[in-house]
Amino acid sequence: MNRDDAFALVCEYTQSESLRRHMLSVEVAMRAYAKKFNEDEEKWGIVGLLHDFDYERWPNPPDHPLKGSEILGSLGYPEDVIYAIKSHADYLEDCSRVSQMDKALYACDELAGFITACAAVRPERINGMKAKSVRKKMKQKSFAAAVNREDIINGAEDLGVELNEHIQFVIDAMAECADELGLCAPAVD
Repeated sequence: MNRDDAFALVCEYTQSESLRRHMLSVEVAMRAYAKKFNEDEEKWGIVGLLHDFDYERWPNPPDHPLKGSEILGSLGYPEDVIYAIKSHADYLEDCSRVSQMDKALYACDELAGFITACAAVRPERINGMKAKSVRKKMKQKSFAAAVNREDIINGAEDLGVELNEHIQFVIDAMAECADELGLCAPAVD
């Protein structure tokens, strides 16, 4: 299991640039949490990177993430990696979040997407973004309406981190890779 192989799998199954960037964003957040919790950064990053690789082909529950899990199993990915990816889907009753890695993936998934949406409407994009502005946008139900706010709140709680700290932590992690994630402010001529 290595990052290059995982990214090749993402590219094989996912054509959408925005979905690829989402997975990269979650990878960045997962690596940051692994470092914070003194866990395996490579493994946690790969979990974040692969969590939605099957979504474009099989977007409907429970195919996503079960089809991807079958593929990962056939490729020899570790059971804890496969389990963590399955556990980010609330609708799989037999996959409660048990490990810190499971909880971190759930906590980072919706939030990374929401932060990306918030950055897209700011002239300075992710640069200088604060948790307070993200929380304000969370109150606007019409903004990024597909993002489940309860998942963001419950994810932070389940991970055992205060919501504002969690939001800022993920913002800061994503900001470090803003160029790769497409979150830099456009150059001014």
